[in-house]
Amino acid sequence: MNLVEPAEILRPLATGRYVIWCDHASNHIPAELHDLGLPQSELQRHIAWDLGAVGVTRALSELLNAPAILCNTSRLVIDCNRQLHARDLIPEISDGTLIPGNRTLTPLVKSARIDRWFHPYHDAIESVLRQRESAGTGVETIAISIHSMTPCLTAAGSPPRPWQIALSSYLDRRLTDPVLAALRRPGDVIVGDNEPYDLDPAVDYSTPFHALSRGLRHLQVEFRQDELPDAAAQRRWAERFAQAL
Repeated sequence: MNLVEPAEILRPLATGRYVIWCDHASNHIPAELHDLGLPQSELQRHIAWDLGAVGVTRALSELLNAPAILCNTSRLVIDCNRQLHARDLIPEISDGTLIPGNRTLTPLVKSARIDRWFHPYHDAIESVLRQRESAGTGVETIAISIHSMTPCLTAAGSPPRPWQIALSSYLDRRLTDPVLAALRRPGDVIVGDNEPYDLDPAVDYSTPFHALSRGLRHLQVEFRQDELPDAAAQRRWAERFAQAL
């Protein structure tokens, strides 16, 4: 059986100022979990991964000469952007879909998933950041977290989301404000500011743990998934975002 590594690191020694990660890059379910009891149609939906986000991340890594760390397991197995105590760390239901393989898990099973997928992914991010710190190049590291959002949440009956791209921030807006201005300046796209999601250290894990704790400038960005239907569109959005940066 071929084992999938918890993380893939692109350009680990790249010297650009950005370090990028993508928490929901993959919809991979380990074979022993038998697709968590779900049909393949559910594993292609946003409940399993952030559609299009991995393509944007790969393009940005190239455009910015930046290390990028990709999570290689589905958020349905374990959500690597959730606090370890969160109820939805291993979701039993997502956007109205019941996840049979996540029901009534024992603490031992939950701990095994954390050890197999969660910690190694974050260790990979830490390895990149620590290497840059030890290299002492004097180049500022800026953290970028890439996500994608649905045009609307189907089960919630929510209205359509108008934002084609959105930035999430907490208290540190050193990067958020100028990048928002740059994205809005042409006037041809709708850009969200903490809409539909903000950056909440009580909920999000990756950016608070790796960036806020170090005092790094950072951005958490959401691209609307219908804007990312194919590789060409993902590349165009990566180029536009890179230009704004």
